[in-house]
Amino acid sequence: MPAGVPFATYLKMFAASLLAMCAGAEVVHRYYRPDLTIPEIPPKPGELKTELLGLKERQHEPQISQQ
Repeated sequence: MPAGVPFATYLKMFAASLLAMCAGAEVVHRYYRPDLTIPEIPPKPGELKTELLGLKERQHEPQISQQ
């Protein structure tokens, strides 16, 4: 195993880290409480809270510099 660690110790550490990762994901999921409902009518542009605010500013065509 990596760095000379016995297989039993490696499995214990792997199980503990996997458990901690899953528990952390569950805590974050419960804290932020995402809205998982699907609307029947798609929202208009700008109504979603997840849209980037600067997206409209960056949609213009990039300027090509000529050297």
